[in-house]
Amino acid sequence: MATQSVRRDFQGPIWPLGLIAVATPGTPVGIMSLVDSSSVNDPNKATSSTSNEYTQGRAQQIIFQGVKAGASHGLQNNTGNVYILRRGGTGAANRDDYGTMMGYVAPGGSFVLASAAPNKDVFSAYEYFLDADNAGDSALVSLVIQ
Repeated sequence: MATQSVRRDFQGPIWPLGLIAVATPGTPVGIMSLVDSSSVNDPNKATSSTSNEYTQGRAQQIIFQGVKAGASHGLQNNTGNVYILRRGGTGAANRDDYGTMMGYVAPGGSFVLASAAPNKDVFSAYEYFLDADNAGDSALVSLVIQ
């Protein structure tokens, strides 16, 4: 697979987070993992000398598409489902914890997490994780910034 570009397009209007792959089913991967691998700007962590003054990764919509890297080029449909999970809960917080599951993306499908009118509700991308039925299944994820 070719190396992905890593955009830190905090202002948007559209911020592609990349193709977020699940290496091990049952071990969720944060959707900000490619653009902030150490979660330096995660609002759930204490501010440090390397974090930005203002929390990044806030979006009016988050778009998930159920595809993975193609065998030679482009994209192909996943083998199984990709699960969209919300941080927290008291269970396993993976594909078997329905109390943290926001939805799922079937192979080749899509899911849009959309808020109300602009400037009313926003999502922190650090709150969302992916899990999958199969190793290597992925989601192409983009934020729509207000």
